[in-house]
Amino acid sequence: MARSGNWRLDRPTRAAVIRLARQGKTHREIGSELRLGKGTVGAVLTPLGGVLRAPCWMPSRRRLQLDDRIEIQLGLARTDTFTAIAQRLGRAVSTVSREVHHHGGRQRYKAVAAHAAAERDARRPKSTKLAANPALCARVIDDLEQLLSPEQIARRLQVEFANPELRVSHETIYKSLYVQGRGELRRELARCLRTGRAMRKPQGRLERRGRIPNMIMISERPAEADDRAVPGHWEGDLIIGANNKSAIATLVERSTRYVLLAHISNQRAETVRTVLLERVATLPAHLWRSLTWDQGREMAEHELFTIDTGIQVYFCDPHSPWQRGSTKTPTACYASTSPKAPASPATPKTTLTPSLSNSTTGPARRSAGKLQPSDSPSSYCDNRLSPPC
Repeated sequence: MARSGNWRLDRPTRAAVIRLARQGKTHREIGSELRLGKGTVGAVLTPLGGVLRAPCWMPSRRRLQLDDRIEIQLGLARTDTFTAIAQRLGRAVSTVSREVHHHGGRQRYKAVAAHAAAERDARRPKSTKLAANPALCARVIDDLEQLLSPEQIARRLQVEFANPELRVSHETIYKSLYVQGRGELRRELARCLRTGRAMRKPQGRLERRGRIPNMIMISERPAEADDRAVPGHWEGDLIIGANNKSAIATLVERSTRYVLLAHISNQRAETVRTVLLERVATLPAHLWRSLTWDQGREMAEHELFTIDTGIQVYFCDPHSPWQRGSTKTPTACYASTSPKAPASPATPKTTLTPSLSNSTTGPARRSAGKLQPSDSPSSYCDNRLSPPC
């Protein structure tokens, strides 16, 4: 049975849950396959924070692998000598002899138990970097409460401190937030992340959304859009409102980071196309060369949009937000520092003006080495929105 008397899953079932989660399956799919409730699956995965490690320890090739230990056990069952076993494995005789004597001897040696014991012995009683350095931990907490991203925190620590002990990687910060057992950072601080998630999102899931017809992928976008040298190439995204009743469209120009916001009463493709046409009309035609979007259904009428404006729409690959790096940071910043997108069409559109106070102390720019605009002012002073002579 999967459960014991105290309603806890046995180790094989827990390993199966983690293995299926590593494959990108949802809680519902895992529960259906293993005949477990969705809450039971969540009870296994939630404490891990989405950080799903390999179920079996895989040491370096210099050390004995599980297959090597199984071969040792089979050799002992055949009463082979240590020399014969070592020759088959390509190991030193002393390695095989030491392995057997440390794990029960010839009569009691078990490969799986020996491998588990070797894993326990290999673990060092070493505290994590944030736990061992209270000053660094306090600095990270303070920056998170100021809504700085882990990448931005890591980058700023590299700039400010030459001492490696006062630096920390963004992955360490994420794991300290996601994995409850580590305990260096409070679970509530996960709300300070741009996504607000307290669990890492799996990256291996299959695409289940219906495809938009006649999409032109981002790989076909002109090279001038990639190097950001020429203004006029835009990226777009939606901030979904309360109860999915409305949304805010964000448009970011890749070269200058100029931002346009637009209130959308619903997420229908026709409504989105109409609102985007209105925003396009607010700027000169030479500042509109292309528009990059994700594969959301709100852009199903991209062909009509291109016919009306002459602006070609390019689509990112599924689950690839980094392909729209210019719009992700402003969108996340606006969503995290402002109330939820307006829940009804009656909300005044004048409330959609971006905050100018955030223009120099706001989100990190990946193109500026993850620094804030105030850290690198020269890169934001070029007035490249002027029409060509």
